[in-house]
Amino acid sequence: MPEDKQPEGPRRQFGDIAPALAGYSEDVLFGQVWEDPDLSPRDRSLVTVASLITSGSSEQLAFHLGKARENGLSDEELVATVTHLAFYSGWPKAMSALTVARRFLADGS
Repeated sequence: MPEDKQPEGPRRQFGDIAPALAGYSEDVLFGQVWEDPDLSPRDRSLVTVASLITSGSSEQLAFHLGKARENGLSDEELVATVTHLAFYSGWPKAMSALTVARRFLADGS
């Protein structure tokens, strides 16, 4: 997988303590799964952002907001996704996601 497609380089970040998981992240998740043509990159990003919000996984949300933007989702669509999910995943998860989204949008990242 080309270096510029790696999500913050899992092998660089975690390869020293979890080489297998880092490899799976790069080769399987961001390789085979993200490249599967059955979902468009835009749809895959929307599903991923929604999943991270509903599971309360805000640690990975900023990265995936950026990836969603690269894959064609607008900032307005991302915020509307958070608002919509507040009714399905719960207010606290939506508010946590908005905290991450606010920093992401303010940074212009």
